[in-house]
Amino acid sequence: MTKRTSAKYKIDRRMGENIWGRPKSPVNKREYGPGQHGQRRKGKVSDFGLQLRAKQKLKGYYGDLTEKQFRRIYTEAERRRGDTGELLIGLLERRLDAVVYRAKFVATIFAARQFVNHGHVTVNGQRVNIPSYRVKEGDVIEVRQKSKQMTVLLEAVQLAERDVPDYIEVDHSKMIATFVRTPGLGDVPYPVVMEPKLIIEYYAQN
Repeated sequence: MTKRTSAKYKIDRRMGENIWGRPKSPVNKREYGPGQHGQRRKGKVSDFGLQLRAKQKLKGYYGDLTEKQFRRIYTEAERRRGDTGELLIGLLERRLDAVVYRAKFVATIFAARQFVNHGHVTVNGQRVNIPSYRVKEGDVIEVRQKSKQMTVLLEAVQLAERDVPDYIEVDHSKMIATFVRTPGLGDVPYPVVMEPKLIIEYYAQN
């Protein structure tokens, strides 16, 4: 098992939830946490524990972002006018790796980060290899010509486990996606419940 795959499954086990909705997730068979004491970790969770778990779940979903990366995004959402939780989700969904994942160019968010890193993607015709690059409404994301026949792309398009959300328009025959609008929490097709309000409470107290 690759480090990338094992890390992905470790996050699922730690959360006790199949956060990407993947059919092969070990949580589908074992809902308890990893390790020899995993089955005994079912005590009552404190408010702090619930807040921390909500943060770890959202961080994990976007490829296990570092605390520094996630805190920076949260701070920006907090500075803007409007609902901080909704703004946080919008900023996360505007990451280039998230858009590549949502467009079903690749199967996982981890693969999306690697795909962008390796220079397979252009934004408005310009090559971009920074996964955290923030797309704007109307931006056109395209797989580079020489990368369009890669096996990972052809396999991802066939995945039945998730659909492309309506805030992204995709032409899989040309491997082109357009970021139509910034979504709110209710627009994002999370397989599990995400609770940005608990994350706001977490940062308010820490």
